[in-house]
Parts: sequence; structure tokens; C-alpha cells
Amino acid sequence: MATNSAPNPEFLRRAIALATENVRTGRGGPFGAVVVRDGRIVGEGANGVTATNDATAHAEVVAIRAACRELNTFVLDGCDLYTSCEPCPMCLAASYWARLERVFYACSAGDAARAGFDDAFLYAEFRKPQAERALPATQLLRDEGWTSFAAWIASPNKIEY
Repeated sequence: MATNSAPNPEFLRRAIALATENVRTGRGGPFGAVVVRDGRIVGEGANGVTATNDATAHAEVVAIRAACRELNTFVLDGCDLYTSCEPCPMCLAASYWARLERVFYACSAGDAARAGFDDAFLYAEFRKPQAERALPATQLLRDEGWTSFAAWIASPNKIEY
């Protein structure tokens, strides 16, 4: 398992190389990531937000998606994430959802802010009560919406995660 191995700087160097190449080729932002299991890269990605017009195409998410496809699972236990920069809130949450073992990163969130990628607003928003956030969120049709959860609870075919 990944937790028994020492961090490998070569995997982080690969993530940094992906980030740098992404900028040099004009494909996207300066972020790269690889997912590693048992000493082997099983998924890698670079930021593709502007290239794909997908706000969720951060390097870490792209790498996690690639690893899930490669391993044919949505659970990446036993895997480590190496990323060129400290994960943003979305990518950190994705790392938890994927059940990664560890995350290793090169640059900090502060470094990213110096380059114009500042997540401080998001962290501040998440600490606020929902009614005080900049993005309004209003609950509607709760009873109707519950039918989906009721179907899930009753389903003998569900795959729990």
C-alpha cells in the first residue's frame, strides 16, 4: 500500500513537468498532477479549464478521473496524489471522495495566490453561514427531491460509496 512507501520526488517532478508543459503549449494553467499506486503512475493530468471550457478540469480532478478509469474503480485507496500545487478546495474534496491515501504538493496556496490563483475567497465563503455567502442557494421541492433518496434506500442494486 502507498502508506508504507516513502514519498518519491520523481512523481512530484512529473507533476511539475506536466504543469510547465501545459503553460508552454498554451493548453492551460500551471497545474499538473499524477496519481500513483504501488510505485506506478495510474493517472495523470494537467489543468484543462480554458482548453475544455470545464471549470472542474483542474489537474488533480483530471488525474483522479484518469486513475479511476485505469483502475476501473471509483475508490483510489492505496493511491497517492502528487500535485504541482497545494490542492484548491474542490480538488481537496475530490481527493477525499476518491479516498486517496496521501497528497504531496510542491507549491503552496500562497504561492498560487502570488501567481494570480487565489482560493482565499473560497475558504472564507465556506466558513460563512449559507445565507451570508455570495452565491445564493435556496432549497425547493424537498419532498419531491426525497423520492430519489427513497429509491436509493430501497434499491437492492445500489453500489454504496
